Amino acid sequence: MARIHARRKGQASSTRPYRNQAPEWMVHDKKFITKKIEEMRRQGQSTAMIGVILRDQYGIPNLKEVLGIKVSKIVEELDLKPKYPEDLVNLVRKASSLRRHLEDNRKDLHSKRGLQLIEAKIRRLAKYYKRKGIFPTNWKYDPKTAGLLL
Repeated sequence: MARIHARRKGQASSTRPYRNQAPEWMVHDKKFITKKIEEMRRQGQSTAMIGVILRDQYGIPNLKEVLGIKVSKIVEELDLKPKYPEDLVNLVRKASSLRRHLEDNRKDLHSKRGLQLIEAKIRRLAKYYKRKGIFPTNWKYDPKTAGLLL
């Protein structure tokens, strides 16, 4: 598949082994895992970070194999869902960081182009969330007030 903003193909990457059930060597049960997910989410960890912590510290390779559902669905069931989607918050955080960089380095044209691409991604993602009904139809990304979103 080709890239959005470049005229070249994507790079190959490794793939996960095909598995549809939990590995035999895993020692934690479902109740323990959901309790840990709830505990970490209440501490303010993102769903991606929860997955990384469970993988690295508790030896749980893939939560979907073990529980049958994703971390975001578990968080949603526990009513601990964040106000804004995690992917949008990460992009806005990246854009505001680049914007601060450009205040000091006005002639950095490569970073200016990067900011344009990031903001295009934010607008596309916002359009998707409006279409799905997650955001109201009058919601609009404003770079000046984007820092308040975080």
